[in-house]
Amino acid sequence: MSGEEENDYLFKIVIIGDSSVGKSNLLNRFTRNEFTDKTKATIGVDFGTKTIEIDNKTITAQCWDTAGQERFRAVTSGYYRGAVGAMIVYDITSKISFKNVTRWLNELREMADPNILIMMVGNKSDLEMSREVPTKEAQAFAESNKLSFLETSALNATNVNQAFEKLLTDIHHLVSSKKPVIVDDVQDWLVPNQGKKITPISDQPQLTTTISTHQEKKSGGCCGK
Repeated sequence: MSGEEENDYLFKIVIIGDSSVGKSNLLNRFTRNEFTDKTKATIGVDFGTKTIEIDNKTITAQCWDTAGQERFRAVTSGYYRGAVGAMIVYDITSKISFKNVTRWLNELREMADPNILIMMVGNKSDLEMSREVPTKEAQAFAESNKLSFLETSALNATNVNQAFEKLLTDIHHLVSSKKPVIVDDVQDWLVPNQGKKITPISDQPQLTTTISTHQEKKSGGCCGK
C-alpha cells in the first residue's frame, strides 16, 4: 500500500491510561511487532499506523498513544478530536491503574464524541503471579459500562492484535451499517476514502514532542496481543 488514497477507511484510535501500564509497548507490538523493556514515558503523544483487511475492506488505523502523566493530560486532550475508537489500558498488577479507568472513561466521555467505541485492556497478563485485578472483576466493570474487554501482554504478544482488530472491526461494522459515529467536521474519519484527503498529521494540534510513525500492512481477519 503506497498511500492513503488506496484505503477504504481510515480510523483514528486513541490509547489512554495511567503512566507505565504499557500503552507504548501495545502500540509498538501492534504496529511493528516490537517490544522494549526500556521504554521511556511518552511525552505528549506517539503515533503509529497499521493497515489490515476487514470484510474485504482495507482499513488503516491511526493509533495515538497519549501521555499518561497527569501533567500532560491538558496538552493531549486535543487529540481526542476525530477519534472514533479508544483503548483504555490498565495494568493487571496495579489496582490503582484499574481504579483510574473510571477517571479516564469520564474524561473520554467528556472530551470525545459521545458515540466513540471503547475497549478496556488489562495489560501485562504475563505477570499472573503479581496480579492485583481479578479478571472477573474487570469483566464485570466492562459489562456494566458497555465496554469491550480483553487482557493482553505486550511482552509476549498475547491478544494484542486481537484487541486492536476487535475494536477496528466493531468500528467498521458500525460505519458500514450507516450508523453515524462522528459527524460534521470529522466525518472524513468514517466514510470510504474515495480519494479524499484525510487530515494529515501536520494539521493536528501541535505539541513539543517527538512523534514517531510506523506503518505495516497485514492481510487477514479481525483478530490478535
